[in-house]
Amino acid sequence: MSDSDTRLRSVYIWVCEGTWRASVDAALSLVRPGSRFTLLHVTSAEAPDAARGAYAGLLGRGHRAGDDPGTRLDEMAALSAVDLLDAAADRLGCRCERLEIQGRAERVVVTASAEADLLIVARDGDRTRLGPKSLGKTTRFVVDHAACPVLLVWPESAPGVATIPPPPDHPSRPDR
Repeated sequence: MSDSDTRLRSVYIWVCEGTWRASVDAALSLVRPGSRFTLLHVTSAEAPDAARGAYAGLLGRGHRAGDDPGTRLDEMAALSAVDLLDAAADRLGCRCERLEIQGRAERVVVTASAEADLLIVARDGDRTRLGPKSLGKTTRFVVDHAACPVLLVWPESAPGVATIPPPPDHPSRPDR
Protein backbone atom coordinates (compact mmCIF):
# COMPACT_ATOMS: atom_id res chain seq x y z
CA MET A 1 0.00 0.00 0.00
CA SER A 2 1.42 3.40 -0.91
CA ASP A 3 1.56 6.42 1.41
CA SER A 4 -1.22 8.10 -0.54
CA ASP A 5 -3.50 5.13 0.19
CA THR A 6 -3.14 5.62 3.95
CA ARG A 7 -3.59 9.40 3.91
CA LEU A 8 -6.53 10.76 5.82
CA ARG A 9 -8.61 12.57 3.26
CA SER A 10 -10.73 14.61 5.67
CA VAL A 11 -9.48 15.78 9.06
CA TYR A 12 -11.70 17.94 11.26
CA ILE A 13 -10.08 20.00 14.00
CA TRP A 14 -12.45 21.24 16.71
CA VAL A 15 -11.20 24.73 17.56
CA CYS A 16 -12.06 25.93 21.08
CA GLU A 17 -10.76 28.90 23.01
CA GLY A 18 -7.86 27.85 25.23
CA THR A 19 -7.18 24.45 23.65
CA TRP A 20 -7.11 25.02 19.89
CA ARG A 21 -3.31 25.23 19.63
CA ALA A 22 -2.91 21.65 20.90
CA SER A 23 -5.43 20.36 18.37
CA VAL A 24 -3.78 22.16 15.46
CA ASP A 25 -0.31 21.06 16.59
CA ALA A 26 -1.50 17.44 16.76
CA ALA A 27 -2.75 17.71 13.19
CA LEU A 28 0.57 19.14 12.07
CA SER A 29 2.65 16.47 13.76
CA LEU A 30 0.49 13.38 13.16
CA VAL A 31 -1.40 13.84 9.90
CA ARG A 32 0.32 13.31 6.58
CA PRO A 33 0.62 16.25 4.19
CA GLY A 34 -2.05 16.37 1.54
CA SER A 35 -4.96 15.73 3.88
CA ARG A 36 -7.92 18.09 3.70
CA PHE A 37 -8.34 20.03 6.94
CA THR A 38 -11.52 21.59 8.26
CA LEU A 39 -11.37 23.92 11.24
CA LEU A 40 -14.64 23.73 13.16
CA HIS A 41 -15.75 26.32 15.69
CA VAL A 42 -19.09 26.31 17.47
CA THR A 43 -20.70 29.38 18.99
CA SER A 44 -23.42 28.84 21.57
CA ALA A 45 -26.65 30.77 21.27
CA GLU A 46 -27.32 30.53 25.02
CA ALA A 47 -25.77 33.83 26.18
CA PRO A 48 -27.32 36.01 23.44
CA ASP A 49 -30.70 34.31 23.96
CA ALA A 50 -30.51 34.88 27.72
CA ALA A 51 -29.63 38.54 27.18
CA ARG A 52 -32.56 38.94 24.78
CA GLY A 53 -34.91 37.35 27.29
CA ALA A 54 -33.70 39.55 30.12
CA TYR A 55 -33.93 42.64 27.96
CA ALA A 56 -37.44 41.83 26.78
CA GLY A 57 -38.81 40.56 30.07
CA LEU A 58 -37.12 42.50 32.82
CA LEU A 59 -36.54 45.89 31.34
CA GLY A 60 -40.11 46.66 30.46
CA ARG A 61 -41.45 48.60 27.52
CA GLY A 62 -40.03 51.27 25.33
CA HIS A 63 -37.26 49.33 23.67
CA ARG A 64 -35.52 51.03 20.81
CA ALA A 65 -34.34 49.08 17.82
CA GLY A 66 -30.66 48.32 18.17
CA ASP A 67 -30.71 48.26 21.97
CA ASP A 68 -31.09 44.49 22.20
CA PRO A 69 -27.95 43.21 23.97
CA GLY A 70 -28.41 39.80 22.35
CA THR A 71 -27.64 41.29 18.96
CA ARG A 72 -24.43 42.82 20.28
CA LEU A 73 -23.41 39.50 21.86
CA ASP A 74 -24.06 37.72 18.54
CA GLU A 75 -21.81 40.23 16.76
CA MET A 76 -19.05 39.87 19.35
CA ALA A 77 -19.21 36.07 19.18
CA ALA A 78 -18.99 36.12 15.38
CA LEU A 79 -15.93 38.40 15.47
CA SER A 80 -14.29 36.22 18.11
CA ALA A 81 -14.94 33.08 16.06
CA VAL A 82 -13.42 34.66 12.95
CA ASP A 83 -10.33 35.71 14.93
CA LEU A 84 -9.96 32.23 16.42
CA LEU A 85 -10.38 30.48 13.06
CA ASP A 86 -7.89 32.89 11.45
CA ALA A 87 -5.32 32.19 14.17
CA ALA A 88 -5.83 28.43 13.83
CA ALA A 89 -5.53 28.61 10.03
CA ASP A 90 -2.32 30.66 10.34
CA ARG A 91 -0.85 28.09 12.74
CA LEU A 92 -1.90 25.22 10.46
CA GLY A 93 -0.13 26.94 7.59
CA CYS A 94 -2.00 25.29 4.73
CA ARG A 95 -5.31 25.58 2.91
CA CYS A 96 -8.24 24.58 5.04
CA GLU A 97 -11.96 24.93 5.20
CA ARG A 98 -13.42 26.93 8.06
CA LEU A 99 -16.78 26.11 9.59
CA GLU A 100 -18.41 28.43 12.08
CA ILE A 101 -21.68 26.98 13.29
CA GLN A 102 -24.03 28.19 16.00
CA GLY A 103 -25.74 25.68 18.24
CA ARG A 104 -25.15 23.11 20.95
CA ALA A 105 -21.47 22.28 20.58
CA GLU A 106 -21.76 18.57 21.34
CA ARG A 107 -24.44 18.04 18.68
CA VAL A 108 -22.86 20.32 16.11
CA VAL A 109 -19.40 18.72 16.34
CA VAL A 110 -20.77 15.17 16.10
CA THR A 111 -22.98 16.05 13.13
CA ALA A 112 -20.42 18.18 11.27
CA SER A 113 -17.66 15.58 11.58
CA ALA A 114 -19.79 12.55 10.73
CA GLU A 115 -18.11 11.98 7.36
CA ALA A 116 -14.58 12.85 8.50
CA ASP A 117 -11.74 10.36 8.50
CA LEU A 118 -10.51 11.84 11.80
CA LEU A 119 -11.69 14.37 14.39
CA ILE A 120 -9.04 16.02 16.56
CA VAL A 121 -10.26 17.18 19.98
CA ALA A 122 -8.43 18.64 23.00
CA ARG A 123 -9.22 17.79 26.61
CA ASP A 124 -11.10 20.59 28.32
CA GLY A 125 -11.67 19.45 31.90
CA ASP A 126 -9.35 19.00 34.89
CA ARG A 127 -5.94 18.94 33.28
CA THR A 128 -4.01 18.49 36.53
CA ARG A 129 -4.59 14.74 36.73
CA LEU A 130 -5.38 11.76 34.58
CA GLY A 131 -8.88 10.38 34.62
CA PRO A 132 -12.40 10.90 33.38
CA LYS A 133 -12.67 14.43 34.78
CA SER A 134 -10.06 15.58 32.24
CA LEU A 135 -12.97 15.76 29.79
CA GLY A 136 -15.75 18.29 30.14
CA LYS A 137 -19.34 17.22 29.49
CA THR A 138 -19.40 18.51 25.93
CA THR A 139 -16.15 16.83 24.95
CA ARG A 140 -17.22 13.60 26.67
CA PHE A 141 -20.39 13.61 24.54
CA VAL A 142 -18.36 14.14 21.36
CA VAL A 143 -15.90 11.36 22.21
CA ASP A 144 -18.75 8.98 23.05
CA HIS A 145 -20.93 9.76 20.02
CA ALA A 146 -18.59 10.71 17.16
CA ALA A 147 -19.18 8.68 14.00
CA CYS A 148 -15.50 8.84 13.05
CA PRO A 149 -12.21 8.09 14.80
CA VAL A 150 -11.32 10.70 17.44
CA LEU A 151 -7.83 11.80 18.39
CA LEU A 152 -7.95 13.15 21.94
CA VAL A 153 -4.98 15.36 22.88
CA TRP A 154 -3.77 17.11 26.01
CA PRO A 155 -3.57 20.92 25.64
CA GLU A 156 -0.25 20.83 27.49
CA SER A 157 1.95 18.07 28.84
CA ALA A 158 -0.07 15.22 30.30
CA PRO A 159 0.09 14.79 34.09
CA GLY A 160 2.09 11.86 35.45
CA VAL A 161 0.53 8.46 36.00
CA ALA A 162 0.71 9.06 39.76
CA THR A 163 -2.27 11.41 39.29
CA ILE A 164 -4.64 8.58 38.34
CA PRO A 165 -7.53 8.64 40.83
CA PRO A 166 -7.62 5.71 43.26
CA PRO A 167 -10.12 2.93 42.62
CA PRO A 168 -13.46 3.36 44.36
CA ASP A 169 -13.88 1.72 47.74
CA HIS A 170 -16.26 -1.19 47.54
CA PRO A 171 -17.17 -3.10 50.65
CA SER A 172 -16.13 -6.72 50.53
CA ARG A 173 -18.84 -9.00 49.32
CA PRO A 174 -19.59 -11.88 51.66
CA ASP A 175 -19.03 -15.32 50.24
CA ARG A 176 -22.15 -16.92 48.97
